[in-house]
Amino acid sequence: MKNFCFFILFSCCYFSQAIAQDPDEDQLGAWYMYFWNTNFGESNWGLQGDYQYRDWRGLGDREQLLLRTGVTFTPKESGVKFTLGYANITTGQYGTNIDSPVSENRIYQEALFGQTVWKRLLLTHRLRYEQRWVEAQDFRTRYRYNLFVYIPFTGTTLEKGTPYFAFYNEVFINGERNIGDGREVQFFDRNRTYLGLGYALNNKLRMQVGWMEQTTVNWQKGQLQISLHQTF
Repeated sequence: MKNFCFFILFSCCYFSQAIAQDPDEDQLGAWYMYFWNTNFGESNWGLQGDYQYRDWRGLGDREQLLLRTGVTFTPKESGVKFTLGYANITTGQYGTNIDSPVSENRIYQEALFGQTVWKRLLLTHRLRYEQRWVEAQDFRTRYRYNLFVYIPFTGTTLEKGTPYFAFYNEVFINGERNIGDGREVQFFDRNRTYLGLGYALNNKLRMQVGWMEQTTVNWQKGQLQISLHQTF
């Protein structure tokens, strides 16, 4: 009888933990984001950053708090912006009654360049390489490629008063599989696909609202995204 009771107790604890750790794929989450960039006068140097609050349910169940800032350099007549940056990320588990966040420090390097196709199809390519120090894991690296697509409804640029369609797809590839203590991850980390609408409030400030589907090895979940994009 004691063994049976222990088995029931163990099973309840196990399944409740599993439920707490697995996000509800039918529950729409939300990401609130602010992106900014600036140049130092007329020089090729500048700064950029983004600050994001991500929630499993919309509000009240933190998924992540991400703070990221980098130094940029754009060689003359290259059309490519290079960034060296740092990010601090705090990741929470799914479940409003769980408070055991995991912290991460990250250094990243990226290259960003754009092109225009058929006059109104504005493309931006971003290649990013990350070095990651995640709590309770071995040192990790990750490779990312993001294709952004913007299509203005009027005109050929995202100037003041222009509504536009926005799309992106980003794939993440792990650099290492072994993360310590006998644990392994797959080379494929995740993929994000986004569809949204934007509006240029002025020539230096845009806002976007859209939907993003994130697919990992273990789950797939939709996210509402609300973002501001500002140039100083």
